[in-house]
Amino acid sequence: PGSELKVTGVDFLKSQNTRLHHTDAYNIKNLVVRRGQAFQIQLSLSRELKASDKLVLHFGIGEKPMKPRGTLMSLNPRREPDFSGWQISIIKSSGKECLLSVTSSPSASVGIYNLNVKTGTNIYKPENGDVYLLFNPWCEDDVVFLDNEAQRKEYVLNDTGYIYVGSAYSIYGRPWNFGQFEEFVLDACMYLLDKSSLRLNSRRDPVLVSRAMSALVNANDDSGVLLGNWSGNYDKGTSPLDWMGSVSILQQYYKTKKPVSYGQCWVFAGVLTTVMRCLGIPSRCVSNFNSAHDTDENLRVDIYLNEFGEKLNRMSLDSVWNFHVWNDVWMKRTDLPSGFDGWQAIDSTPQEQSQGIFQCGPCPLKAVRDGDVYLPYDSKFVYAEVNADKVYWVVKKVRGKDKYMKISTETQGIGVNISTKAVGQDKREDITAQYKFPEGSEEERKAMQKASSFIRPSGMGIRARFASTMSVGDMDSKPGVLHETVSETGLQLEINNTDTLYPGNPLELAITVKTSAPGNWTINLAGSCQLQSYTGKIEASLGYIKETIKLEGKSEAKVPLKIAADSYMKTLASVEDEVLIHITAIAEVQETNDKLTKETTMRFEYPPITVQMPEMAKLNEDFACAFIFKNKLNVPLDNCKLLVEGLGIFKMATIDQGDIKPGRIIKSEVICTPTRVGEKKIVAKLTSAQVKAISVEKAITITE
Repeated sequence: PGSELKVTGVDFLKSQNTRLHHTDAYNIKNLVVRRGQAFQIQLSLSRELKASDKLVLHFGIGEKPMKPRGTLMSLNPRREPDFSGWQISIIKSSGKECLLSVTSSPSASVGIYNLNVKTGTNIYKPENGDVYLLFNPWCEDDVVFLDNEAQRKEYVLNDTGYIYVGSAYSIYGRPWNFGQFEEFVLDACMYLLDKSSLRLNSRRDPVLVSRAMSALVNANDDSGVLLGNWSGNYDKGTSPLDWMGSVSILQQYYKTKKPVSYGQCWVFAGVLTTVMRCLGIPSRCVSNFNSAHDTDENLRVDIYLNEFGEKLNRMSLDSVWNFHVWNDVWMKRTDLPSGFDGWQAIDSTPQEQSQGIFQCGPCPLKAVRDGDVYLPYDSKFVYAEVNADKVYWVVKKVRGKDKYMKISTETQGIGVNISTKAVGQDKREDITAQYKFPEGSEEERKAMQKASSFIRPSGMGIRARFASTMSVGDMDSKPGVLHETVSETGLQLEINNTDTLYPGNPLELAITVKTSAPGNWTINLAGSCQLQSYTGKIEASLGYIKETIKLEGKSEAKVPLKIAADSYMKTLASVEDEVLIHITAIAEVQETNDKLTKETTMRFEYPPITVQMPEMAKLNEDFACAFIFKNKLNVPLDNCKLLVEGLGIFKMATIDQGDIKPGRIIKSEVICTPTRVGEKKIVAKLTSAQVKAISVEKAITITE
């Protein structure tokens, strides 16, 4: 009888397996593979394998893997496959080597599996025997299957991108490093899976996994990854504007196991994209411009103005954010009736509780578009964010009491220019049509009717903080919708800037009033300029105009609104958020009592940072990269910092630049060492007391 069979070594054939599984970029010692796809393992044995030898591979997940629970797979190449859906076969056995092929089930739980090999009574535990198993968008039988290679490259494998911010008609892309392959990021995601309340069997389902991760990326219920802060004071942590990507956030979280300070919506969305792509669920960041918040699911946002057209913070319970960023993830919805597969919205910014926890989604985009808002999860909430109406009220003091006058309703301003990064290109793609039918179309009207039947009707009551003390007699409101162009006079308003909006310069703005109907019209115009943060919070009121204008027939008048620099520079320096310029205009025709409101948001323009570096470089060979910035503003920038990061070429660093006087040029050089081949990007950002975030990025190709 031959000696007993022992395993003397296991080779996970990492480089060939990870290439085939699109996991070769993960910076980790262990084997990372995707479910439902074969990988090979080479065993070294103490002698040749015989037909009578017993050989079993055990893959176990969790603390106590057990066969009945489906958390222990016992794979015997000589027996029929069991019910687990995993398969194993011997590809070749020659001499003391044995090459095996293992295919996990396309619906296996995602996570870390520990391998040991049993031969007879001997058990061999290999070094680095933990195998990481991920979702597989390349596998037709996986519910996250995405049948398009260019989209898989973008939504699963791209580790850089843009998050679109700004305001509806002044959108810009903020570069973001997702970094899902960087050191410790995969381990941080596995830690989050363990921290979630998901049972091991639930980890096979991307619906439950994405919902759990939307809860864990915010720290509200479960000491998750990021603490949200919109206060304008970030001394005790990192300002949300200073992050350049998810890597340092997830690395710090994994190291300390404590929430990282601080996040705002684009930071939550950037980190959630990283977590989803890292686990193998296709994901994209989605920016919704003029996003309705806290509408109490009544599809209405009430905006209160004083008689100068200035927005009143204190009144409103609900708000319109200039933009809000969430995520779409791609999967089949086997838990829903057919027709709701594809993109699903999830949101990790803590806004409203869902089933008692700050989590949101997944909600099928098709349910939002068609008005099927009874479908899980949180479809009413997402529907309201992109479809609410804006109702404008003017608050006037009459005999010492507040009197509320409803001036207009705008039905088309919410949920515009919904944006994500285009596939394979550094540009914006508009995906509004995936969330809603064209405004005013028959399909849109039907979807709105269907949705409204499931959402509480808004009624005519006022939802202000002090509504309880007010009798309805204090309200002048005529029901019925007023469109943006009022019929009788053809009244229209336009707001624009007549000069570039540089910080430190006067803001040169203008409001144009137009009429088109024959007749003599006397128009009372009020217009105001305020600074607000992106959540719609007013930081300062800068000035207003009140004029009476006479127009005849088809004509127009342009009224300038000029704001001196010293009336806003203090606010710019004292608020730690990036602020936007918000202009509101109210026009009232004396002869007909027609009223119209228009508001718009603009952003400041900044001088650029330029980057000097070669277009190509060689792996592991240093190259220099220089950043040049000239302060072309006529105000000094105080306490400047230059933040730099390049995945695979340069670890995140902060370079203090002190105060930069007007006209001064700074030049900073960093030495980069490329550790990976392919196209890489370096991203830089300049922040100061006055100007919060000027960013730039540049690509370089690294060759062997």
